Amino acid sequence: MATTDTDFYTLLEIARDADGAAVKAAYRRLAMKYHPDRNRGNAEAETRFKLISGAYEVLKDPQKRAAYDRFGHEAFQRGMSGGGGQQAGGDFGDLGDIFETIFGSAFGGGGGGRTRARRGADLRYDLAVDLDQAFHGKAVEIEVEVAAVCEPCSGSGASPGTSAQRCSKCQGHGKLRVQQGLFVIERPCHQCHGRGEILESPCKVCGGEGRVDKLNKLNVDIPPGVDSGTRIRLTGKGEAGPQGAPPGDLYIFISVKPHGVFQREGTALFTRVPISFTSAALGTTIDIPGLDGVAHSIEIPAGIQSGRQLRKRGAGMPVLQGRGRGDLVVEIIVETPSKLSARQKELLREFRDTETGDECPDSQGFFARLKGAFSG
Repeated sequence: MATTDTDFYTLLEIARDADGAAVKAAYRRLAMKYHPDRNRGNAEAETRFKLISGAYEVLKDPQKRAAYDRFGHEAFQRGMSGGGGQQAGGDFGDLGDIFETIFGSAFGGGGGGRTRARRGADLRYDLAVDLDQAFHGKAVEIEVEVAAVCEPCSGSGASPGTSAQRCSKCQGHGKLRVQQGLFVIERPCHQCHGRGEILESPCKVCGGEGRVDKLNKLNVDIPPGVDSGTRIRLTGKGEAGPQGAPPGDLYIFISVKPHGVFQREGTALFTRVPISFTSAALGTTIDIPGLDGVAHSIEIPAGIQSGRQLRKRGAGMPVLQGRGRGDLVVEIIVETPSKLSARQKELLREFRDTETGDECPDSQGFFARLKGAFSG
């Protein structure tokens, strides 16, 4: 039989390396099985429900879980008991209950009121878009599996035609006062679990939870200019709260796929363009097709060297939720011909015979320095 000393991972029937999703799934399954509303008069099931709820409160929180993995139950019991009363960590209740009781009235909590229904969990969705979509923006449809409001009971958790009844233990307040030394501490009512109400007839579809797993289809507008790491928030599109509590939010995290031609840095677009050595020597004009569908003309000055960057203002990415665009930056790569005809070789030899050294001052200067360095 499970007790307060039972290992939390054993209570939830999961491995110690289980991720957050596995912890949540295990809790949902066991909470549905041992929920007091589905096990009337079964004290063992009620105790089991409290234990798995306490275990879940710890293991779902990364910081609390790390403390538990290191210190075990002592992480939540050490220094938390008071003379003459039950241990503050008893039943593995939410550690925030103590602070809520002490500071509740000062921060708008108000003593004696019903425990506020917990908001549904926020969700994350990773969405990959290509650079063209990031440039123009796009409306996309996504599918997200969420805990949605149960339609038969409209999220109340009660069977259609019935309603929740006021808890006889706490008289609808959701909290009970416990004497602990010199302090009087309010704790969530163990009979109604802080709700102030008890479901006499839980909804058969959701088991009194007020929500069911559902695959939601949502339309998301991707604005022009998004970059990897951009976060889009869809308010109220996360998980529904239990028994009518407010829903959480859905966060869309954008990642932009690599492009075959352009590399992006903020609002600037970079590309490398190889040109022939004759075009580099004589100068030319090249056209770069942009993501906007416009061919951007780039003037190549005569005598340009490999590695030089030329900038086209306003031809880059749009500014996210702003005005204007970044720049298009073209890095020139001078390509040396690898295949020459006999006539081309003849012409190059004639050109070499006419060289004076002034045509390539960098190479002339380098060899002059090299000679001077070793002449001494």
